[in-house]
Amino acid sequence: MIYLRSEEEIARIRASSRLVAACLDHLEPLVAPGVTSRRLDRAADEFVRDHGARPAFKGYRGYPASLCVSVNEVVVHGIPSDAPLEEGDIVGLDMGVLLDGFFGDAARTLPVGRVGDEIGRLLAVGRESLYRGIAAAVDGGRVGDIGHAVQSYVEGFGFNVVRDLTGHGVGRQLHEEPQVPNYGRPGRGPKLQAGMVLAIEPMITAGASEVFTMPDSWTVVTRDRSWSAHFEHTIAVGREAAEILSLSGRETAPEAERGGPVSRQAAGEGR
Repeated sequence: MIYLRSEEEIARIRASSRLVAACLDHLEPLVAPGVTSRRLDRAADEFVRDHGARPAFKGYRGYPASLCVSVNEVVVHGIPSDAPLEEGDIVGLDMGVLLDGFFGDAARTLPVGRVGDEIGRLLAVGRESLYRGIAAAVDGGRVGDIGHAVQSYVEGFGFNVVRDLTGHGVGRQLHEEPQVPNYGRPGRGPKLQAGMVLAIEPMITAGASEVFTMPDSWTVVTRDRSWSAHFEHTIAVGREAAEILSLSGRETAPEAERGGPVSRQAAGEGR
């Protein structure tokens, strides 16, 4: 079932999503060579609980941590460990919270120190593809419009989108309908309507698109071991533009590049 949320419900999802954004902002300066993903997980857990919320992932279907930490060829769902990050790595941080009965969900992939030019380009294309997808999330469109916007942008740079994993609806449950693939054809899929709340999350690779899950039943890795980037925002579909509910105070949506409108309310203006 696809839910259309009231303004009150969207306000509560916005509060959860902005807490996720604040948590990721808190973690970002901690990402450095020598830092372990377990330390990042502890910092995320403490931050969210100190703000009166609950980490959404911990215990979800048995997941053992509060933060998903995905390094290099790990696409998503990396389990925190005591292995230190190294100079030149990239690390995806995926966080969700439950606050006042509603979920928020967001992710970003960060460089660890200096990274090579090609990996820097992978990160830039992944981030921009997220905003291309968001710009397509407008009342009257179709879910396929979102996937097409992401796919066409990513493949234009010689990268690929992961097809086995998708974005999703967000609300009283962490994962709701509809699924939001990062590929598709314009005009196909469920109709987009104002009030829908979606997690749009491009997962892109420097190599082939195929992935597999490690024996821990969580860690998803590229089959060819190429590196991968993951970016995600929780958004509300609007009549003329989407509102990015999880946009942080230090982040700006690149209006000139993203290919369409995103609500200025997303940057905290007018609220």
